[in-house]
Amino acid sequence: MPTAEDLLNREVLRINLHLPVARPTLSQLIGKENPRVKLRDGSYHYFKRSELEYLMGILDPEEVERLKIPIVLEISTVDRGYFHVRGRIEVKVIETLLGCFDPLQDKTEGRYPRYLLPRIRRTLPTTTTYAFTVE
Repeated sequence: MPTAEDLLNREVLRINLHLPVARPTLSQLIGKENPRVKLRDGSYHYFKRSELEYLMGILDPEEVERLKIPIVLEISTVDRGYFHVRGRIEVKVIETLLGCFDPLQDKTEGRYPRYLLPRIRRTLPTTTTYAFTVE
């Protein structure tokens, strides 16, 4: 008989079927006619070219080569009022969008209040996605 933890983990996997199988870089996507990724459920997610160009405008050329798209906004079952973003370039994008980027800080992870999610998703609806995590 499955434990409560097994059931919870299975449910988290189910609600994360909207995540991509692989996350291509921004430079790979910008070169495609119809930029898209295949999702875990077998469907495809398409990116708006205007968002990709916005991201290119705020990043250095080397960062364009390394930024994985979509940017994952992690929502945890433990840290209820916050969401996390992992990756130096990903944090730079989110903090630039929010107007709080400090180039002197080299952060590889960011923790932000959840009330900022609509602001981020309004600006980058196709190049960001939610991931639900259990800790």
